[in-house]
Amino acid sequence: MNPKPTVYLETTIASYLTARPSSNLIVAGEQEISRRWWEVRRERFHLFVSELVTSEAGRGDLAASKRRLDLIQDIAHLEIDESVLALTRKLLEGGDFPERSSTDAGHVAVAARHGMDYLLTWNCKHIANAEIIRRVSHIISEAGYYVPVICTPRELLGGCADE
Repeated sequence: MNPKPTVYLETTIASYLTARPSSNLIVAGEQEISRRWWEVRRERFHLFVSELVTSEAGRGDLAASKRRLDLIQDIAHLEIDESVLALTRKLLEGGDFPERSSTDAGHVAVAARHGMDYLLTWNCKHIANAEIIRRVSHIISEAGYYVPVICTPRELLGGCADE
């Protein structure tokens, strides 16, 4: 029996799953795709978060942060060790993550360091961005780590997107 593939859930996933429906049609669609993935597909994967996710999820409106934290409370946590910190620094030095987005680089580093199969995110500015994935993948490989597939829930819905 094959083990379940591993998925690192970046903070936007918890945010989209627990937020009130957006009036922005694109965001509302992404929220619905996230809910569909959560309901139909998540059991096919072994899910992980990190302290970075917990920290980000705990910010902002108290009621909203409680919903996010409740959603992820039973998900396994990956350690942020010196290897993660070193890889984060390398990713920041590569120039694809601005210093103010060091947490985004950290998410990628955690997923790579721990050999995740997938990094699931709706952050398409700094993480699921086709223009930077190639360069980021090179940095991760050069550091000796496996490059996770960085994708959105839409890409992990499999054949059930329209069911």
